[in-house]
Amino acid sequence: MGRLIAVVLFIAVLVPGWLLGREWARAGDRRAVAGGSVELAEPTAEGSATLASQAAHGRRWRRLGLFLGLAGIAGSVVALGEASVFLWVPVLALGLLVGVLVAEVTRPRPRWAPAQPVRRPRRAELVSTWLVWTTRVVVVGAVVGAVWSWSAGELDAAVAWTAVAVPLAAGLLAELALVRAVRRPLPATGADVPVDEALRTWTAHLVTGAASVLGLLPLGVLLLRAGIDLGDRITEHFDLLPVALVAGGFSALLSGVAVAVFLATWLRPVRAGARALAG
Repeated sequence: MGRLIAVVLFIAVLVPGWLLGREWARAGDRRAVAGGSVELAEPTAEGSATLASQAAHGRRWRRLGLFLGLAGIAGSVVALGEASVFLWVPVLALGLLVGVLVAEVTRPRPRWAPAQPVRRPRRAELVSTWLVWTTRVVVVGAVVGAVWSWSAGELDAAVAWTAVAVPLAAGLLAELALVRAVRRPLPATGADVPVDEALRTWTAHLVTGAASVLGLLPLGVLLLRAGIDLGDRITEHFDLLPVALVAGGFSALLSGVAVAVFLATWLRPVRAGARALAG
């Protein structure tokens, strides 16, 4: 009976990860609609120049993030030798995601004239509120889990600081980018409105997704490790806590990988004159 309960609990804890993946699939539909609307109106000269400059800005920072990831891999090889092979993929992903976040936070403001009176969109019009709050909860959970593991002596200082700093910095950068996206006034010219909406939607989803990945992956590792450690204990009765922690760890890791796949297909910038699908 205890094993049956454990299996049911394991499956139940995996459900939130499935729901998160489903919500991100819907986010892809929202991005597709926003990008497709660019086809229906010919952008002004300012709109076309903005699309070109925004695309170049994003590529520049993502290339810098790739360079940082490769530099981090080289540094890990020097510091850890053969043991660093397990860090290559996480370090490269970290560099790329940092590039994505910084690119969205530092995007230059479009030069078109704002609408009069000044109008601004709501955040819910750009990205699902559920996704934003899920990202915040994940970031807080990763930070709390790292601090708890550090205080329990399960992590050394360097690893603990990294596990705290990475999701916290990603969450703060995402919040700043979202604030900038909703505080920017809407354009006055009707032809530039769909371009502006698509740019804001791209930014909102990219930063939310990047912060989610940088929170979900550390959280998943921490939960998985805690569950395995607790599973080694000898208890008088059947203990469901290790099962829940291991299931939660797997769910977080799978969710992080799923969101990373969405991000990998969403890095192409908004384009005019061709179908601007999320990709």
